Amino acid sequence: MKVLVAYYSRTGTTKKIAEEISRLLRCDLESIIDRKNRAGIIGYLSAGRDASTKKLTQIDQAKFDAANYDLVIVGTPVWASTLSAPVRTYLTQHRERFNRMAFFCTCDGGKGTAFEEMEIAAGKKPLAVLELTKREISNDQHLQKTKDFAGSLSGLMEGQRS
Repeated sequence: MKVLVAYYSRTGTTKKIAEEISRLLRCDLESIIDRKNRAGIIGYLSAGRDASTKKLTQIDQAKFDAANYDLVIVGTPVWASTLSAPVRTYLTQHRERFNRMAFFCTCDGGKGTAFEEMEIAAGKKPLAVLELTKREISNDQHLQKTKDFAGSLSGLMEGQRS
């Protein structure tokens, strides 16, 4: 099974989880690079506005071709109760290239509509989803949930090969 983890992270929280999933599944890792400066309070405010209005943004070209993977796992921070603009852009731009998908998100208060919006943007139902709060991540309570998520994906993909 060839797997890619693609993610966007403004503060490093989503990156931490993406790296953990990539390590567990021994797979490629793609950082979605937003060309818009999201740093500081101005970046935070524009991130929320862009997410709530479902705005797309400019991102760097992907290093990996999603079509070459059996499974693409996409991770996003939750902004304004939905997915981030860079992840919406990535999913929209590559939607014809995805085979199977899984989603994860990192959030302060809850996933909101992130997974539903990711499914719409990707045009694919996810095999599995993982929601992690900032509190779970800061207290290392995410470790078992992340292992279970990665394990379930391995099992699902192996089961589909049989």
